[in-house]
Amino acid sequence: MPDKKKERRPGGSIHARPVSARGGRVTPKGGAPATPTGRYTAPIPHEYKVSPRWVPITMGILLIGGMLMIVTNYLNLLPGPDPSNAYLLGGLGLITVGFVVATRWR
Repeated sequence: MPDKKKERRPGGSIHARPVSARGGRVTPKGGAPATPTGRYTAPIPHEYKVSPRWVPITMGILLIGGMLMIVTNYLNLLPGPDPSNAYLLGGLGLITVGFVVATRWR
């Protein structure tokens, strides 16, 4: 039988020592550390911001109005010749403004 050499692993010669001078735990057993960690904790808000009633109403009107403008354009119900790019861009503009107003809703 061939002799098996002892397999060497990287860092195998390093002996671990306890981190604290006493040789026990560094932090107390169970739960949170005894001292604060120094991380920022946001304060709990006393009041929640509430948007005015007109914000969701305006958002809904703009989004639905833009959608209706695009649909009625393609159904050829709007004045003018065949479906027009102006009505399409107008409907997309209304939808875009509706999304901008939606970012103000809290």
